[in-house]
Amino acid sequence: MSFRVIQWATGGVGRAAMEGVLAHPDLELVGAWVHSPAKDGLDLGALMGRGHLGVSATSDTAALLATEADCVLYSPFMADPAVVHAILASGKNLVTPLGWFYPPSEERARIDAIAREAGVTLHGTGIHPGGITERFPLMISALSGSITHVRAEEFSDIRTYGAPDVVRDWMLFGKTPEEARASVMTDALGAGFRQSIFMVADELGFDIEPKLRTTHEMAVATAPIDSPIGPIAPGMVAAQRFKWQALVDGEPVVTAAVNWLMGDDHLDPAWKFGPGGERFEVEITGDPDCLTTFKKLHPLTVESGLVRNPGIVATALHCVNAIPYVCRAEPGLLTYLDLPLVAGRAALGLHRGAARAKR
Repeated sequence: MSFRVIQWATGGVGRAAMEGVLAHPDLELVGAWVHSPAKDGLDLGALMGRGHLGVSATSDTAALLATEADCVLYSPFMADPAVVHAILASGKNLVTPLGWFYPPSEERARIDAIAREAGVTLHGTGIHPGGITERFPLMISALSGSITHVRAEEFSDIRTYGAPDVVRDWMLFGKTPEEARASVMTDALGAGFRQSIFMVADELGFDIEPKLRTTHEMAVATAPIDSPIGPIAPGMVAAQRFKWQALVDGEPVVTAAVNWLMGDDHLDPAWKFGPGGERFEVEITGDPDCLTTFKKLHPLTVESGLVRNPGIVATALHCVNAIPYVCRAEPGLLTYLDLPLVAGRAALGLHRGAARAKR
């Protein structure tokens, strides 16, 4: 059975998601919402730099909501809850990397009611948060007992993130430390990471304090640093660390953290990626301890990352691969704790459907 998919927003994640839908044997791309007037009416193949697909992008929300489709992959830069509600109410399942991983009980009940009334499902997924922060720590935790701490941490060269407006105007790289300290990223990122932390803490049974500990550290350039947003001048912010921690008796038991650096030269403090380089880590402290490192989710060079960033692709594909499971699921807001194991699919030329067609 083929599920009809609408892609909502066609930035980096959106383009990777459309490529993933086209490569998935169980999915069909039937529409896309775009914010930019310059993209309105364009064939989706043109947006992806490939041949004509016969499906056009549109900024007409009402038209897309009226389109026959099974699922919307919702990935604008910032989520609009009113749009999410409208998509669900239109009778379409929704998968998104923008939250709803494990929302507070009141919000979950509200979304759950909307989804159940429409007979559809909402699922939040992605990478960090949305996968490496909670799905994989929970899976790996099954190898340990007497767990005292769970850590999920990202180490990334932010020069490879091909969204200069976001890096400059939202993350506030290249600004003074005082300006960057007022960044919305602590709250914007924290909204997702808090859900991840509470999922892990609840499932493992930690009796955590109601408020998480949040820290935001910065390093400044000691010499000009070339970047996609222009040179980072000495004294300006060139690296940031965000950390969220659940506590028991004042001690951390679940930690989620991001380390974003404009490279690891010419920084004060002298932060380094270390011999492990760019990576994601999941660490379980227990009996026994376990450390899992995710590699190859970062580009080999800054230049290649600006063309196609594996971390962005992984975010998109975690969403794409969830779509068939979500479409087959019972209605409501469903987390990783509610769905079966989500898996990818064989390449089209190696898929059993292709093999049968040859026989």
